Amino acid sequence: MTEPPLDLVRYKASAGVATITLDFPAKRNALSQALMSQLSGRLEAAQEDESVRVIVLTHTGPVFCAGMDLSEARGAGASEMGVHAFPHILQSLWDSPKPVVARIAGPARAGGVGLIAACDIAVCLRSATFAFTEVRLGILPAVISATVLPRLTPRAAHELFLTGSVFDGARAAEIGLVNAAVGQDDLDAAVAAYVIDLVKGGPIALAATKSLLRRRPLPVMTDDFAALLEASARFFASDEGQEGIRAYGEKRPPRWVPESTE
Repeated sequence: MTEPPLDLVRYKASAGVATITLDFPAKRNALSQALMSQLSGRLEAAQEDESVRVIVLTHTGPVFCAGMDLSEARGAGASEMGVHAFPHILQSLWDSPKPVVARIAGPARAGGVGLIAACDIAVCLRSATFAFTEVRLGILPAVISATVLPRLTPRAAHELFLTGSVFDGARAAEIGLVNAAVGQDDLDAAVAAYVIDLVKGGPIALAATKSLLRRRPLPVMTDDFAALLEASARFFASDEGQEGIRAYGEKRPPRWVPESTE
């Protein structure tokens, strides 16, 4: 078993920009309880630092974020899923009075796409890939729907949530998941251009403008969000969800996949 390093999420603040870096490439920056705890703390630090004007969320390694750490979900009951940390992170990104820019240099899946959707601006490589893989694991994209559905066109949401199909950076820009998809050599410059423009805004005006843009707040701490959490945990713990998670770990199709489509 891979022992996690001390710091799974790195933090650096300089010249008004806080850079938060997912830094556990050995696990494809999966959303383990340890990583989510650190990410939550780094976001809180950025919010509390009065010198920080813009937050950049990025990653090390070839994968932005593989979604929830399924090794922690295998064999877990609905009451053991510990999914409450993730909605808190999504809410923190969504409600942040400081603009958040996502820099995506590799694939994102499931919960990782939820993180991207929660950010104000997102820039990815054209070669980056995305997928809502939940249905193929017998689980539900419930929690991430709160941030993803306001971004996507309805037709794209139906297609991609229901099929779990992989799509590239160009499609992500086309359907509204990201602002721009660029080449490898242009990624950092594109992110920097957004940051330069953002720091020109007055911090109070930016926060107020974000409130205008968030006139339909996420349903955190309400019955709606509680229902999403309950549904997510229930599907993770279900027979179908556990079979999907086992199949993923064993690199085989789940039992429900007809042989002709494997």
